[in-house]
Amino acid sequence: MGNLMQILRHRPPHYFTLMLLGTLISGIGLTGCGSDHERNAPSEQSQHTTEVSQEVSQEASQQANGTASGAQTNTEGPDVAMSDTFIQDLVTRSYPYVALYNVNNKFAAKQGGWNTCSADTQLKDHTTREIARPNNDTLYISCLLDLRTEPVILKIPAFDSDYASLMITAYDHYVNVPLSTRAGDFKKPLTLLLYSARTKNYDGAPVEGVDKVFEASGDFVSAVFRVMPHSQDKDRFGKILEQMKSVTPAPLNTFLGKPAIPAEPMNFPAVGETDVAVFGDNLFEVMQFVFNHTTFDPDNPEDQSVLTLYKHFGIAPGNTFDPDKVANVDKIRIRDVAERIQKKGLASSADDALMARIQPKMFQPKGQTDLETLLTVSIFGPIGLPMEEAVYPSITTADGKPMNAMHDYVLRMSVDELPPAGAFWSLTLYDLKDGFFIPNERKKYSVGQNAGMKLDDDGGITIYIAKDKPDGVPEENWLPIERKDLDLSLTMRIYVPDLKKYANWTAPKVERIDQ
Repeated sequence: MGNLMQILRHRPPHYFTLMLLGTLISGIGLTGCGSDHERNAPSEQSQHTTEVSQEVSQEASQQANGTASGAQTNTEGPDVAMSDTFIQDLVTRSYPYVALYNVNNKFAAKQGGWNTCSADTQLKDHTTREIARPNNDTLYISCLLDLRTEPVILKIPAFDSDYASLMITAYDHYVNVPLSTRAGDFKKPLTLLLYSARTKNYDGAPVEGVDKVFEASGDFVSAVFRVMPHSQDKDRFGKILEQMKSVTPAPLNTFLGKPAIPAEPMNFPAVGETDVAVFGDNLFEVMQFVFNHTTFDPDNPEDQSVLTLYKHFGIAPGNTFDPDKVANVDKIRIRDVAERIQKKGLASSADDALMARIQPKMFQPKGQTDLETLLTVSIFGPIGLPMEEAVYPSITTADGKPMNAMHDYVLRMSVDELPPAGAFWSLTLYDLKDGFFIPNERKKYSVGQNAGMKLDDDGGITIYIAKDKPDGVPEENWLPIERKDLDLSLTMRIYVPDLKKYANWTAPKVERIDQ
């Protein structure tokens, strides 16, 4: 397809460090992925790296006020024109941090601050704007935790649900899933202590009454539970809601019955209405804050590459943000590059081969994913589950054209073509650009066991995406749209997939209905 994401998949991760340092290191592979031979095979990767630099740089140079795309970066100060390649590198490596800063801080503000937990009582609807492509098939318990002053303990009940998981994510966008029904968890209550490398008033010693300890990679983290609500079973649904409400956070001293230690006040940089807005408004302030509250591994090349980039601006862990050092930086150029990378990343969702290739690396801990995958998921839909817990195949059209609300569509699966889900599956409709639900009076955004679905007589299913419900189609299987020029996207979620069957399963295609 010639778009950015197709090219990026061949890019060696140290390319950006090479551009800055001028070192003659071979194109080594992406963190935690591939053999030593793969990590040191530069030829094809180098070719595609050059292509992506040329593609983005040529576009950017048209707005660069005469700056040559091949200009060398002057590391003595940021008041000089930066090369287009440097800006591309800056945006690419910063995007995962920006996306998670926006997501975590927006949710903390929405639910009343840090060290709070908020449990859903109903599935998310179109008013959810804090994150792209939210679920409409599980309930969330969202805990936003400040680990600076002392550890925080979560009291977690048993869940009467066929599926539940806990996902922990800091600003670095790496995903850890310490608890899941797939692994046999949530059968009995437990307590979980969370801390970071900078947490004060904790020496790592065991704490009486704490069942499990987890070290987070940042001081400000989201601990998000997904719980299958069994919403079609009213009694079970009500029981699960009560269990979810019992999840509570407690600072260590409070947990031990001692006076709580007051947390130091914190001035957070402003979040952006979108991630691209951050790149244009306050990228450097946000990244200085992120650096001060994130654990970086001195032996991790991805960590060291992003730190190297920001030394150019006097931004490093432990520093105080100095706006004078970035006063002359052309933030409009940075925003423009971020917007182009975002658009190309969204377009890549239709690249089935790309999505299948990066699926095993999506939503993984540090060392088990790579920059390309982090960038892709940061653009398309942040903080999901690894494929052992869930897979997220994008559903594309049979004719290869983008879905648009000016047309109606149908998706058909026979009983043999249904997703190989060990727990359950769903199909959710979004607008492509922002990843939000399509507003409608019925508040119907997905088809599945929890949002509602009805199988055909032969055990398969037929789902319509249409302005009006076709005659004879069950209400449960109709996803409404408004007739306007709006690009659409469909995401399928398959929970606890049978990975052997999934390897040979083909995602269904959507067919356009002639008007």
